[in-house]
Amino acid sequence: MRIILCVTNDIVTDCRVNRIALSLLKLPASVLLIGRAFRHSMPLTVYKFRTRRIKMIFKKGPWFYVEYNVKLFLVLLFQKADLLVANDLDTLPAVFLASKINRLPVVYDSHEYFTEVPELIGRRWVKKFWEGIEAFLLPRIRHAYTVSASIARDYRRKYGIDMQVIRNLPSRVEKILQPQVALKKPGENLIIYQGSLNMGRGLELAISAMQFMENTRLIIAGTGDVEVNLWELTRSLKLQEKVHFTGRIPPEELRQYTIQADLGISLEEKLGLNYYYALPNKLFDYIQARIPVLVSDLPEMAQIVAHYGIGKVNHSHDPYELALVFKEMLSDTGERQIWQSNLEAASGELCWENEEGLLIDLYRRVTVSRPAH
Repeated sequence: MRIILCVTNDIVTDCRVNRIALSLLKLPASVLLIGRAFRHSMPLTVYKFRTRRIKMIFKKGPWFYVEYNVKLFLVLLFQKADLLVANDLDTLPAVFLASKINRLPVVYDSHEYFTEVPELIGRRWVKKFWEGIEAFLLPRIRHAYTVSASIARDYRRKYGIDMQVIRNLPSRVEKILQPQVALKKPGENLIIYQGSLNMGRGLELAISAMQFMENTRLIIAGTGDVEVNLWELTRSLKLQEKVHFTGRIPPEELRQYTIQADLGISLEEKLGLNYYYALPNKLFDYIQARIPVLVSDLPEMAQIVAHYGIGKVNHSHDPYELALVFKEMLSDTGERQIWQSNLEAASGELCWENEEGLLIDLYRRVTVSRPAH
């Protein structure tokens, strides 16, 4: 079986798609992952599956999506395949059209609740445009999955489609090895945020809370739309010694930061249903690194933290009060020992090795249900 996965990112930093591509090789299948490339895109590493990146002129905005979908459609039209996979709504138009012309099945992998992302809040006509594409295409998709039960339930209510839940879990880390390079100063605590630097991630609140912290450094690992604003906020509060930006770094290097952190944060705000229903991969990366977590009072994340007993849920939007939570979580030795024990158990359950079977079963069903031509 020949499977083509399509994304609008540069492939290098998309851990979910990379994991899925590796899992699909076990069907067995030949896998091609198609993404995009700009002039300064990070170089591709060596993968067990094939990759291809489409060179782009436009970097963002409506013309980016038009350019990418036109070019992607032309690539798919002449690429031999047995199955096409659209990762998120922004690849679906090209994938769906190519599938109709070449009479191929489509699988839709929804990494997020695309029409409810914070970037669309207040942009009425842009939001309506994507909602129109979603309303037209999703009822015509037979095979789909997403990252949380809440998103799947909402899609089922809106379009009557049966979306499976395949969570964005990392591979199991059996043992935490000693870091290659020590990042912490003697007596210092590290708090880490890893992921995109976009609006609504609670990063402004976390940075502001660092005014009230001592012997503690906040590591912000990633890039995104509000990165410059976060730098400026850090400088304006004179927190350059307490807030460290790593930029975009390879997963192996990022893991060196995560395993040395004392606390991992995921403080998404209630901006649209995408964040409200969020079950971000960084939460599970923290769990595999065996570090306690502090998450927003949002249903999916809060349920994981409460069920496994691996940290706390934040209810405050005040920097000083958040700093008090930070201090308590970093200093309460008794609670930290309990969290540490629970993290070990949670890491054994919340891993890709347990989720992978659901993915492979789904793709096998697609293969069986494909009509003969």
